[in-house]
Amino acid sequence: MSDDPRAADPSSKSEQTRRRLREGAMASFSVLGFHGTSTRHIATAAGMSPAAVYVHYKSKEELLYRISLVGHQAILAVVREAAESSADPVEQLRAFAYALAKHHADEHVSARVVNYELAALEPDHHAEIIALRKQIDDVVDEILQRGIDAGAFRTTSPRMAAVAIVGSCIDIARWFRDDGSWSPADVGEFYADAAVRIAGVAT
Repeated sequence: MSDDPRAADPSSKSEQTRRRLREGAMASFSVLGFHGTSTRHIATAAGMSPAAVYVHYKSKEELLYRISLVGHQAILAVVREAAESSADPVEQLRAFAYALAKHHADEHVSARVVNYELAALEPDHHAEIIALRKQIDDVVDEILQRGIDAGAFRTTSPRMAAVAIVGSCIDIARWFRDDGSWSPADVGEFYADAAVRIAGVAT
């Protein structure tokens, strides 16, 4: 088994099986939590036998780690792309918040797992995921500082503003439902508007 899921051949039968197990684990973790989920839950959700879990993954924790790794890599890619979409810090912040909020609505099942089950990771895995989260924070911190330096933002506490923006976007995964009244794009627009208000956009 490859140590890096990005290096796996997605068309191989083995990787397709691992992906089904990750999807089954993700669905179970999102409803039952990590500690409430058994390997039988995961196997049933994946349409496999419980023995299949240990053929492809060393433990339930490794499944959580793989889900968390891929999920955080995806979030980091989304917010970096958003930050690079403009040279204007106000538009960068809007794009950052829109992308982060929409992602957490679009991917609310996986996002609930990757954001709310971190404590169940082993120390080395936890540290790796925290480092990825730090990189996500760095993107918004840099946008806010750039905006302050340019006189575009008036917040006196950019770190608190960043925490408020990122934290509120993450929380979308907890309450968003596909059959609700708002689309992911609606959510993204609302949180983009909120982000620039939090930053204290100069008028």
